Amino acid sequence: QVQLVESGGDLVQPGGSLRLSCAASGFTFSGFGMNWVRQAPRKGLEWVSAISSSGDEVLYADSVKGRFTISRNNAENMLYLQMNKLIPDDTAVYYCAKGDEPSAQGAWSSRGQGTPVTVSS
Repeated sequence: QVQLVESGGDLVQPGGSLRLSCAASGFTFSGFGMNWVRQAPRKGLEWVSAISSSGDEVLYADSVKGRFTISRNNAENMLYLQMNKLIPDDTAVYYCAKGDEPSAQGAWSSRGQGTPVTVSS
């Protein structure tokens, strides 16, 4: 079955950087778009970014555009999120989520257990 394991979350000061990773297994990783979504305390799930199966199409929420970069390594079944210039509003549990199609624009379904990111001084 689909398994997604996120890592890399931490406590970081405002303006700092973090790199999140997601190890995927149980499906043909290179055949599906992938997403990062997040859930801040006492808020609903928010889509953050998506990448197509080949990596040639990437999308970002306006709230993270210019600060976050999504990437993937299909040879290693890994998804990444480089987060720069972090602000307190980025505090959330971050999940990677498997898309339902190769495009970055498709819906997503399965997600992992999440990794917590706290941005605070």
